[in-house]
Amino acid sequence: MDDRLKKQLDFILEIDKEKNIFRQTHLSGGGRAEDDAEHAWHMAIMAWLLKDYANEPVDVARVMMMCLIHDIVEIDAGDTYAYDPEALKTQQAREDAAKERIFSLLPEDQRAELIALFDEFEAAQTPEAKFAHSLDNLQPLLLNNSNDGADWKAHGVTAKQVWGRQRNTQLGSETLFEVTEGIIREQIRKGNLPEE
Repeated sequence: MDDRLKKQLDFILEIDKEKNIFRQTHLSGGGRAEDDAEHAWHMAIMAWLLKDYANEPVDVARVMMMCLIHDIVEIDAGDTYAYDPEALKTQQAREDAAKERIFSLLPEDQRAELIALFDEFEAAQTPEAKFAHSLDNLQPLLLNNSNDGADWKAHGVTAKQVWGRQRNTQLGSETLFEVTEGIIREQIRKGNLPEE
């Protein structure tokens, strides 16, 4: 086996560990906690299905790859809950170190390509990155909606916090933001998401 293929296979085996990183969000209908790989897969399918709702034309394959790789760093950095202000303070440093270690397993050209794609997602400036972020916000919102806000309740999350995170959804998709607004309002109405 040549060195390039060995590096690629080593990376492939390493990212299998993403299946062991469990999120705070549970599967639809109140199932077990989802893992990062399931979250990424779900987002990638959403990207293809919902591409027509992006605010701007997007390269959907690029969006799907962003969705698939955006949480690989959590193999080392761990999942950072969106509503944990203390963990958010160290998230970037933890993820930067993980990005360098994990993507450096690849041949140099692929390492550079995936780091650039990861950094593009993080910067959220291109149409593709903005849309990918919309999906990253919408996916756990849909799961929380399906389990009557159980994950929000378990962590004492308020509507104000959810609004704060979801506002960026409109940068990638006004249509999906309208869906988001409807879900949040309905969860507030049901008493599953306290306003304060």
